[in-house]
Amino acid sequence: MAGEEPPSAVTAADAEQPLVCPGCAREHPPSERFCAACGMPLVHRAGGPEQTASERQRRARKIKPQYTEGELVQVARAEDLGQAEFIAGLLLEEGIPSTLRSSIAGYAPMVGTRDVLVPESGAQAAREALAWKEP
Repeated sequence: MAGEEPPSAVTAADAEQPLVCPGCAREHPPSERFCAACGMPLVHRAGGPEQTASERQRRARKIKPQYTEGELVQVARAEDLGQAEFIAGLLLEEGIPSTLRSSIAGYAPMVGTRDVLVPESGAQAAREALAWKEP
């Protein structure tokens, strides 16, 4: 409706409130942007009912900042989209962000190989996470 603020908008009253780390729940002054303890971006404390995080927000909270620097490098090749998404999920559980690149031209969402790319700072950790070791 016209004139209404979206639920995520920060009001003047919110700007005066301390910021909170969504990772460790420590309070910080409004001048800070990141948690000194864990490096997470700070958020305004919700005054109303508990807000649920979107799927994208839940995924982003898993990413470790030390694995986000540098050029993208290939760490794996998957035979199809399902396998590529499985590998990306494994990497995300280790805190490593990834992206998938199709190796065929055109639009073919399920067929063809996919390269799994990660930032350079996370490449070694990704290779270790994906290494198969016999029990």
